[in-house]
Amino acid sequence: AAAVGLYNLGQSCCLNSLLQVFLMNIRFTRILRRITVPQSPAQRRSNVPYQMLLLLEEMQCGKCKAVGPTELARCLAEHRVKLFVQHDAAQLFLTLWNLLKKQMKKPELVEELSDLYTICIQEHLACQKCSLEIKSNSTMLTLPLPMLDANSYRLKTLEDSLQYFFNPEELTGQNMCFCQQCGRKTTFLQSTKLVHLPQILTLHLKRFYFERSSCTYKLSHSLPFPQELDLRKVLTEDQCLADDREKATWQYQLFAVVAHSGSTSFGHYCAYIWSLTECKWYCFNDSEVCQVSWDDVKCTYGHSGSYWRETAYLLFYMKKHPQ
Repeated sequence: AAAVGLYNLGQSCCLNSLLQVFLMNIRFTRILRRITVPQSPAQRRSNVPYQMLLLLEEMQCGKCKAVGPTELARCLAEHRVKLFVQHDAAQLFLTLWNLLKKQMKKPELVEELSDLYTICIQEHLACQKCSLEIKSNSTMLTLPLPMLDANSYRLKTLEDSLQYFFNPEELTGQNMCFCQQCGRKTTFLQSTKLVHLPQILTLHLKRFYFERSSCTYKLSHSLPFPQELDLRKVLTEDQCLADDREKATWQYQLFAVVAHSGSTSFGHYCAYIWSLTECKWYCFNDSEVCQVSWDDVKCTYGHSGSYWRETAYLLFYMKKHPQ
């Protein structure tokens, strides 16, 4: 099947880019093809997985170079996903994922979908005055990676940003927590440890920066990311809570980049995706699809000088050797 574009319905570039990332992923479409078809026409119209499946089938019938995701957009509108507005790709990705998960009726499919995308972490809080430790496990769909460190210095590479995300942080001064054992507010050490990584690891580069003056601006400086990412080499022993068998699967290959050009209030999204069947990079810019090189993808690293040029915003990495 050749790569097929999606027509822009009016500011739907964000939705189009994310749909391409889902539908170009064979591991995801394998799950999608096994959903239960809803019984009534009304249920079918409002079922996101089913509408996605219809769109996939239309894209794969090979008659057109682009198709319009009109029915799916209508279906999303029923679930309060606004049309004809600027979306944030990270938020829309979470919204789509939650709708898919909620509407896939078979428990085994929901579980497979979770295995495909969910990151498991453990949050640690340790009082620095006594032995109290609080641990809690949680899951995340994306790792929101900082572009700047605590002193507002630019982080240089994706690996730096990942390490920084998992670095312990001292909660002092105004951020002190109440310790049950000490009976007062004390300094705590807060850390996040990685427990389990999914087949698709989604990284969110926090390029949109909120000033206290409620003004948002975009950090467009360069943050290089690799084609191959081995998290065993990036993170230290104490940033992980995983056995060797789990860690053996932490080798990733870049699968897709959702890039943003323009400013915070006025922008455009497109997606660069590695075709798993053809082993080539494609750029999906709404209805326009063209083959590109790795050098073209690297152009989304960012540039200090130019605010308007394309910068990577979401990165999707795929496991090289899943268990």
